Amino acid sequence: MSSAHRIDTTRVGIVGAGPAGLMLSHLLSKSGIDNIVVDNRDRDAIARTHRAGILEHGSVKLLSDSGVNGRVLSEGHRHDGIDLRFGGESHRIDFLDLVGESVWLYPQNEVFIDLADARERDGGDVRFGATDTVVHDHTTRTPKIRFTESDGSPAEIRCEILVGADGSQSICRRSIPAGERSDDFIEYPFAWFGILAQAPPSAPELIYTNSEHGFALISQRSETVQRMYFQCDPAADASAWTADEIWAELQRRVDGPDGLRLQRGPIFEQMVLPFRSYVCEPMRYGNMFLAGDAGHTVPPTGAKGLNLALADVRILFEAIDSFHRTGSRALLDSYSDTALRRVWRAQSFSYWMTNILHSRQDASPFERKRALGELATVANSRYAQQHLAESYTGWPHA
Repeated sequence: MSSAHRIDTTRVGIVGAGPAGLMLSHLLSKSGIDNIVVDNRDRDAIARTHRAGILEHGSVKLLSDSGVNGRVLSEGHRHDGIDLRFGGESHRIDFLDLVGESVWLYPQNEVFIDLADARERDGGDVRFGATDTVVHDHTTRTPKIRFTESDGSPAEIRCEILVGADGSQSICRRSIPAGERSDDFIEYPFAWFGILAQAPPSAPELIYTNSEHGFALISQRSETVQRMYFQCDPAADASAWTADEIWAELQRRVDGPDGLRLQRGPIFEQMVLPFRSYVCEPMRYGNMFLAGDAGHTVPPTGAKGLNLALADVRILFEAIDSFHRTGSRALLDSYSDTALRRVWRAQSFSYWMTNILHSRQDASPFERKRALGELATVANSRYAQQHLAESYTGWPHA
């Protein structure tokens, strides 16, 4: 890098301006802790990335109580349960009755928009459109982020604490020497074929379906746009499917004696989403800390991805805030262990939900019937339903 490059000094340098990075930046700024955020994407590109969003009650509370804004409450949709559908019949899991909590349907890109607006409103230093980003000196007292600004000028951020919140392809995680981390993961033998369609909702809440033809999820995005998925081969070509074929496949997976019919409309986005569970241990290297998808990914079946990221952020913020106020590194030193306890609970729940709802192509009749037996147990046991409801709506903060 040129000797004439710009150098900024701050307390916390954050790589990644998705919801995790921006929420951390927001919380730190509210506590008077200087920080700078860098992302290689531009703001509009992130805002246009359509991703599902089921928010646990703790995530909603974090957004609303921290003063981001109230859109999640005014424009989000509270869901008090889900339907488990198998054998052509739906069985409602009533979260409010079982555990006294709900979740909110609020797309992830809307969470990003709210956070980006809040950082702009509060004068936050967020550098979108950076290129050639690298991180250095993780184990020193002054970690560094080097990158090229969106205007082409070279820059460097020197900080006390470096945070990698830069997603599943994290450059921060990859900068940790292989011998200093373990990469625990599994690849699932199926993917989700997902669509966005202009149509009214087919149901008031999400429907998770196990059928003889494979899994389907009937979800929503808004009153006029719906998101739906069905299990497919990871090698499937999304563009090869016609709208009529997609609707027919979704319908046959929810068909049953109750006559459930999906509301149809023009499909304006279709994609194949591969499934993978991953955890990096530890979620720290020197003075660099990982948060969100940079440290772990889960399949979307249990709606844990964004919620885990925000849980990481809350734990990490409290650790940084404690260090800033007292000089003690105790919470920083325990961050990885604390975060990973929740991560592995979420992995266990997501793995369980995925495996009872999906069917492998090579599954034996015994395995298929065993999964149906487990679903019947959940549908007929209040205790089993409480486990699902507590895990889905979110555990108490560590």
